[in-house]
Amino acid sequence: MAKIHEVTDLLEQLAPLRYQENYDNAGLQTGDKNTEVTGVLVTLDCTEAVLDEAVAKGCNLVVAHHPVIFKGLKQLTGKSYVERTIIKAIQQNIAIYASHTNLDSVLNGVNTKIADKLGLQQQRILVNKPATLMQLVTFVPVDHTEKVLAALHSAGAGNIGEYSGCSFSVTGTGRFTPSENANPTIGSTQKPEQVQENRLELIFPAHFQGKIMSALKQAHPYEEVAHYLYNLENQNQEVGIGIIGELEQELKEEEFLAYLKEKMQLQGLRYTSIGNKSIKRVAVCGGSGSFLIKDALRQGADALVTGDVKYHEFFDAESQLMIADIGHYESEVYTKEIFYDAISKSFPNFAVLISEVNTNPVRYTF
Repeated sequence: MAKIHEVTDLLEQLAPLRYQENYDNAGLQTGDKNTEVTGVLVTLDCTEAVLDEAVAKGCNLVVAHHPVIFKGLKQLTGKSYVERTIIKAIQQNIAIYASHTNLDSVLNGVNTKIADKLGLQQQRILVNKPATLMQLVTFVPVDHTEKVLAALHSAGAGNIGEYSGCSFSVTGTGRFTPSENANPTIGSTQKPEQVQENRLELIFPAHFQGKIMSALKQAHPYEEVAHYLYNLENQNQEVGIGIIGELEQELKEEEFLAYLKEKMQLQGLRYTSIGNKSIKRVAVCGGSGSFLIKDALRQGADALVTGDVKYHEFFDAESQLMIADIGHYESEVYTKEIFYDAISKSFPNFAVLISEVNTNPVRYTF
């Protein structure tokens, strides 16, 4: 049987914890990571009712989008739904794991799911995230270059968008003098040596640093590996908030609203009218995405689909952008499908179930 950390490791490959916002609390919230998994229940929110469902279905791991522990807890007395949920999870030996803003920030995450539901084409991230990349510079004897490059690429270095195996190299002369205690691969102790070396440069996601350095040291022929590591301010085109893409066909305002209701299975929505303007380019952001209104305008979006828009924020559309507030729950409920697909594909030996509990605290009347 797989252990809990094997499932969470998989989820962190999909959405590294490093990509969560600094106010967030994604990750394992309760439970022992070394416990064997009996079953996984995936949900948007982890509530007492979801835990009851997990117990009834024999699942000891609940994977949720929203962290149940978001703010600090100073006591566990059961006075709030958060405290009661944590107490029940501990009593029932159920682990809770959350993948939140880190899953919002990756391709094939929350926003890609919405964009796929709407059939958006030519998808790209709306606002790319900076400071998530690093650069490695190292020096390798010419004859060992391909071996070292292969190891670094295998560890995750040198992937840029749709291109893999990316690197830069230039040949020069390396100079060094081994001490009497050294064990040089090339040259002799206490004698100056010159070697034709390649200077290699590669970019990689910052959270791969440990794997990259381990691969470098294992593949490099030298006893001491000369290298530089740089934090980059470059925007990461594969990490960021929101997705923008194109509808297959332009739709009139009323047609787009009907299309949105159908594809997202909505009871209703709030929106700003843009009159006779057709809608072709659409930006999406699950949860609370009103902070992206100006970015959507700058990117030439005709509509922004999100949730939790405040009254005065609708004015920011300036009659140039349809803001379609479909609700927080409604915009993120299909996150359960992301968890289900990823876990069930990699772990066929235990049940992965989608929660049947509707955790939306908002009700509608028409």
